[in-house]
Amino acid sequence: MTGIAPSTLRYYDDEGLIESVGRHGLRRQFEANVVLQLTLINMGKTAGFSLSQIKKMFNVDGKPEIDREEILAKVEDLGKQIKQLTALRDSLKHVANCPAPSHLECESFQRMVKVAHKQMVSRQSRQKQ
Repeated sequence: MTGIAPSTLRYYDDEGLIESVGRHGLRRQFEANVVLQLTLINMGKTAGFSLSQIKKMFNVDGKPEIDREEILAKVEDLGKQIKQLTALRDSLKHVANCPAPSHLECESFQRMVKVAHKQMVSRQSRQKQ
């Protein structure tokens, strides 16, 4: 009904993300509201939330109880990722279409490499802290 593998449903049930209401043979049975929960879990995963973070977004009744501050922080993170991915896409597009005989002779490519190197060093130093 949801397109989610039975093993995933069992895992979510075992982890407390959803709750089965019984069994019919070997099959676990779920209430209709679990479809909404599964949709929200999928959305959360797509947004980059961990399953433990997603689990905290439901109250004991399984109803959504989402921390708006956490959502806003994720929105900011996604904005940064979009900006980085857009820059990467544009860089790759330039590399693919660069008219220079060698990319090492292309001033734009050299600038992109320097910027990427600075970002990498900065990211590594933040991770060490």
